[in-house]
Amino acid sequence: MKPQAVIFDLDGVITDTAHLHFVAWRTVAAEAGIVIDEHFNDGLKGISRMASLERILRHGGKEAEFDQAAREAVAARKNAIYVEALSQLTPESVLPGIPALLAELKAQGVKIGLASVSLNAPAILRALGLQTHFDFCADAGKLRRSKPDPEIFLAACAGLNVTPAQCIGVEDAQAGIEAINASGMLSVGIGKGLRQADLLLESTVELTWSRLQHFWNQQQREHAPSH
Repeated sequence: MKPQAVIFDLDGVITDTAHLHFVAWRTVAAEAGIVIDEHFNDGLKGISRMASLERILRHGGKEAEFDQAAREAVAARKNAIYVEALSQLTPESVLPGIPALLAELKAQGVKIGLASVSLNAPAILRALGLQTHFDFCADAGKLRRSKPDPEIFLAACAGLNVTPAQCIGVEDAQAGIEAINASGMLSVGIGKGLRQADLLLESTVELTWSRLQHFWNQQQREHAPSH
């Protein structure tokens, strides 16, 4: 037995651009007279650009000072800073264990999907040299609801032509784990402190095909109907 597909988040799972996001947000927040730190930035993981900006403005008590047009201008500036930083990414920026896992999934005939809320996901995959490894990437630009809503994971399943119950989702953010669980997929969490993940691993080094295969078979046995 094996899953039909494994669907990955991008940031913190395939590569780690969280620090690049933090530097960009810290820059535009400072321009608005708001100070944020790494701890605050952790709360923005897996959340869309506009939702992140709303949290920053609320944090700084500046919500009333920014109308929709001003917010869109700040979000665009943040993205420009971030995209500039993405030019630093190379295939060496892929997290440990991921290239071997992607190769093994392909060899096993397991489909590979991407469910990232980043509008820059295609550019990031190209910079990492991984665009040909993914069978389908859900389009974040078409989303109506961000994680923890399952919409993006369901879109990835539809694009891969697989059923959620036959898939594993991999995430490093709490909102992402909740989205995977709500979609009906099995969830694998990367990192510490994630709640409700069906399997929790400390880092991508532990994310191997043999580990996923064992986890999948164990879950299928536990949930098999008893005769």
